[in-house]
Amino acid sequence: MGKVWELDFYSRPILDENNKKQWEVLICETPTDTKRSPDSCFRYTQFCTPTTVNSLWLREAIEAAIKEAGETPSKIRFFRRQMNNMIVKACEDAGIPAAPSRRTYALNQWLRLRQSEFYPSYPGYDPKAVQSASVNYPPLDAIALPDAVRGDKMDKWAFVTLEAAALEDMNEWNIGFGEGFPISLAGLSSDTPIPGLIIFSQRALPLAGWMSGLELVSLKLQALPRPLIRLETGLSDSWILVNLTDDPSFAEGQGFEATKEKAQGVHFLAIQSSPDVESFAGFWLLKEE
Repeated sequence: MGKVWELDFYSRPILDENNKKQWEVLICETPTDTKRSPDSCFRYTQFCTPTTVNSLWLREAIEAAIKEAGETPSKIRFFRRQMNNMIVKACEDAGIPAAPSRRTYALNQWLRLRQSEFYPSYPGYDPKAVQSASVNYPPLDAIALPDAVRGDKMDKWAFVTLEAAALEDMNEWNIGFGEGFPISLAGLSSDTPIPGLIIFSQRALPLAGWMSGLELVSLKLQALPRPLIRLETGLSDSWILVNLTDDPSFAEGQGFEATKEKAQGVHFLAIQSSPDVESFAGFWLLKEE
C-alpha cells in the first residue's frame, strides 16, 4: 500500500480585510514508522479565501500537494464530519479514495501546534475565533462483531503492557496486518508502560484481515450498561471487542484505562493464533485523543 495522507479543510482564526475568517487546507503524511520523526513527513498548507471554498479549489490544492510531494497517496484520511461531502468529492475528483477517520494522530498534533504557535503570530489573528483542534461526536452504541470473525469459547484475551522502547521495534516484527506511528507523537519516555489487549483466536487471521479494512482508532472501557471493551473505528463507529464478565476482569479494564491515561492515550491491540507463536496476525498502535 502506498503512503496515506491526512487532510483538514476548515476556517481558521485569521481574519481577512473584510473581517471574514480565512480557510486553510492542511495535508500531512501519516507516519507509520515507529522510529521516524513526524517532523520529517511531508506537509502542505494553503490558505483559501471564504469566497472560493468549494470542492474544485480543494481538488486543485490536493493536486498541487501531489505535485510537490512527487507521489500520489493511496488514500486520504479526514476527521471533520461537517466537511464530508466537499472533501470526499475533491478526493474522488483527484482520483484518490477518501477515508473518514479519527486515526489522524499526526494531523491532530500539527493542528494543536498551529493553534498554539502559528496562528497567534499570523496577521489578522482573532483569539475569539479559536476552535478546538479536533471534533468529537457522541459515540454510537457498540455493536457485535460480524459472525465471520466473532470468536468462540476457545478464544482467550489478556491485558498486557510493554515499555515504549519495545514498541519502537514494531516495524521489524512479523505482523500480518497492522499499523504503527512514532512514539514521539505522544512525547513519551522510553520506559513508559504502554497498555494493550491481546486476543488469542483460531480465527486470528480473518479477524485481523477484517480489522485492516477499518480505520482503527482506540480501545475504550465501557462500564454501563454492562462492562466491556469497545473498539472505536472510523468517525464514530464502535464494536464490542471483549465482554468483561466478572469483577476481576472489570478491575483489569480499569487498570488498562489508568495506564493508558498515563501514557497520553497511547495503547495497542494485538491478535495472535496462540500465545506460543512469535508472529502477529494483527498489531495496531492506537491513541485516544
